[in-house]
Amino acid sequence: MIGEADATIRRAVFDWLSEQRESVGEALSRTALESFTLGERRIPLVGPRGIWKPAVCELPISIATIVHGPYSDTFDDRAGVLHYAYRGTDPLHSDNVGLRRAMREQVPLVYFHAVAPGSYVATYPVFVIDDDPPSLTFTLQVDDLSAALAAVDEHRVAEDDAQARRAYVTRSVRQRLHQVAFRERVIRAYQERCALCSLRHQELLDAAHITPDSEPEGDPIVSNGVALCKLHHAAFDRFFFAIRPDYVIDVRPSILDEHDGPMLVVGLQRIHGARILLPRRLNERPDPRRLERRYEMFLRAG
Repeated sequence: MIGEADATIRRAVFDWLSEQRESVGEALSRTALESFTLGERRIPLVGPRGIWKPAVCELPISIATIVHGPYSDTFDDRAGVLHYAYRGTDPLHSDNVGLRRAMREQVPLVYFHAVAPGSYVATYPVFVIDDDPPSLTFTLQVDDLSAALAAVDEHRVAEDDAQARRAYVTRSVRQRLHQVAFRERVIRAYQERCALCSLRHQELLDAAHITPDSEPEGDPIVSNGVALCKLHHAAFDRFFFAIRPDYVIDVRPSILDEHDGPMLVVGLQRIHGARILLPRRLNERPDPRRLERRYEMFLRAG
């Protein structure tokens, strides 16, 4: 089993990542992940290869999937697992041997999934549960952090419900990764500003779906999204206004006639008839067909 020092590092990493998620959000920069320190020692959490073992750790601490990478790492929703490619084609490569030992000892890892170049979502703890040398693939599952740590503290190797719980958590992670990736791509396309009011504070920006993601055609693609501040996102979802296929904003007549205060005037009434800010790339601009369908819904709702 891994030593106490390695186990202490992993717990510190999980705590730090949880703090980062609360303060920064889901997407973390590679620079931040390379700058993690414990005490006075810097311990990079990602490296030049997908399977990464810092010098101070006995076993790999993380695995990563990069944008347009050379390997095909895929989620299997039916089984609730993640298939992760070997390092190269040699099953005895040190990186593969390290993950194999992590599987035997059920050592928790971090999975970093790139949602944009240099921007990662951290998922943890992740466990290697199977190894298939013929296909050069490991199989992994994500677990609930508190449940996994409780099992370690109580020296329980496995629980009766662990497999079902991990499958559920892994499926949920896949959905979360898609949502974060969608947000990152949309906000970048709009140069990190609200398409209506130009607000630039990242923590106050959302990616609003034109066709809701709950619908079959609610694809997580940039042309199905608009970068909006939280106020305008909430108003958009509730049909306080709509964006016409020509990118002009229509505010609901009842909102235009309402008297409530300066926020209503500045936030909603003054945007009526204005044209939204658009991404520079034509293929990233809102799909007019989607806007037309949503505009029809807005007219019916009004």
